Amino acid sequence: MKVKTILVSQPEPKIENSPYFDLIEKQKVKIDFRPFIHVEGVSGKDVRAQKVDLTHYSAIILTSRNSVDHYFRIADELRFKVPDTMKYFCLSEAVAYYLQKYVVYRKRKIYVGKRTFSELAPLIKKYKNEKFLLPTSDKLKPEVPEVLNELKVDWKEATFYKTVISDLSDLRDVYYDILVFFSPSGIESLFENFPDFDQKDTRIAVFGNTTVKAATEQGLRVDIQAPTPETPSMTMALEKYIKEVNNKK
Repeated sequence: MKVKTILVSQPEPKIENSPYFDLIEKQKVKIDFRPFIHVEGVSGKDVRAQKVDLTHYSAIILTSRNSVDHYFRIADELRFKVPDTMKYFCLSEAVAYYLQKYVVYRKRKIYVGKRTFSELAPLIKKYKNEKFLLPTSDKLKPEVPEVLNELKVDWKEATFYKTVISDLSDLRDVYYDILVFFSPSGIESLFENFPDFDQKDTRIAVFGNTTVKAATEQGLRVDIQAPTPETPSMTMALEKYIKEVNNKK
């Protein structure tokens, strides 16, 4: 079956040169974007209830742009002036760059990992006398606390925002050739919104092993998978698949 329509379970990219737009142009497919999950901040009162006092921490571990936004939102709500001496440990360059929205970028206080939490660990270990706060969502990857406990640093996890399933009821009678997922929460949202979802000829594309696991546990057939050595990105995996099926005689 040829591919004409794709639904990506994320917000539409804001950058003009997104590879998704190249895919639309080159392969002549229609791609819609719709977040299957969204983030909602918890209140300052909820943060206090977790026995978190922002004045007690000299370093912040930031794993995503959401963690940056919600840390500074809570600081503002609790009237905590973040000191210039605060150290920021960012999971990636993208997170560190985003931090500039809130602080004057001084590299001596911003420490940047490459991509995975394990790659950030050596930097945290160098500063093990700091008191670390990890502002996070209610769905934290188990790897993160495991690594921090192994480092034997003084740290505390606190839920500053929650992952919430979006209402997709308007999509009930809309059909796509491919559905694209990036997290187990996206799969959960699909079945929460459509408990009777029947895959039939719909192709399922997933990113990451945990998403593959969530999809197969729900009885879905995974047709497209990334990252792989041949297709490290989702757009590359989609393009490869589309070329294969759309060019069949």
